[in-house]
Amino acid sequence: MILISIVNVSCLVLPYIPYFRPVETIISSSVEHAKALLEQGQLVAIPTETVYGLAANALDKTAVIEIFNAKQRPSFDPLIVHIGNKSDVVLCARYIPANAQKLMDAFWPGPLTVILPKKEIVPDEVTSGLDTVGIRMPHHALTLQLLQQLNFPLAAPSANPFGYISPTTPQHVFDQLQNKIPMILDGGSCDVGVESTIVGFEGELPVVYRLGGLTLEDIRNVCGDIKVEVNSSSNPKAPGMLKSHYAPTKPLKIISSDFYFNKLDVESALIVFGEFKNNTNAQVHNLSLTANYNEAASNLFSFLRILDTNENVKEIFAVLLPSINLGVAINDRLNRASFQE
Repeated sequence: MILISIVNVSCLVLPYIPYFRPVETIISSSVEHAKALLEQGQLVAIPTETVYGLAANALDKTAVIEIFNAKQRPSFDPLIVHIGNKSDVVLCARYIPANAQKLMDAFWPGPLTVILPKKEIVPDEVTSGLDTVGIRMPHHALTLQLLQQLNFPLAAPSANPFGYISPTTPQHVFDQLQNKIPMILDGGSCDVGVESTIVGFEGELPVVYRLGGLTLEDIRNVCGDIKVEVNSSSNPKAPGMLKSHYAPTKPLKIISSDFYFNKLDVESALIVFGEFKNNTNAQVHNLSLTANYNEAASNLFSFLRILDTNENVKEIFAVLLPSINLGVAINDRLNRASFQE
């Protein structure tokens, strides 16, 4: 549990969270309706290739605060700004390192967020008082269409209660935020299934603050040397860095591949990857029978939600994936989901 007393004084303290007046939540693919709501300062859940985001006008302080209210998100956890064109990055960023430009050229639109020095037009509410801002261009046709029709960027963390499993379908969003937001823009299921990789810069050196849908190998292939700095207990430099995050309400435990699986009973669920022939009474859920990392990433959050809502499951166990490709990001999510103070 993170107490307000340990929050850096530079972080903003948001107003008291008000009582929510219930609203009817609709699921629709109408970009025009989503645009109208966002222009009115309201919240709309939007699809991306990674997960669904809870979006508001990034330049409207009041609208941004409503994101924090709806998610019950602490004010020290910054948001990511979403843009519809590569050239829009200069609207929010004061300076773009050469390696940042290389990464944007290579991977935008896509699951990459770059952290850059912010312009004053970006409210401190978005950045939690930091002088940098995370920016990305999502790879989803419907959301790009929406962004390109708006005259402002969108601030959008994942569209779920803070700390819970990220949503990858419109129904996931509806199950958690119905009556709190007026609309979910229906773009189907997310292709990637884990959040964007977040990269900041120390001079020209790329620093990976969050593992995600873009692999470390991808970044090294473009920039060469990189630094990885992914853990934080408070005052994170980027979203998704808290040690406990993406967690189901049921206990989740990480076990090794040499665990005696026959110890697990029928009220246990076991998440595995690839070939699995061990004897167990547990309910086995394989992220990918063919050991496909993209398929595993796409299935991860859906599996966690299914198990969390299954009355016949009391405890969840997971075996980590090989730490290559997207396995690094999947393991990061599993470790954070299992973390206990």
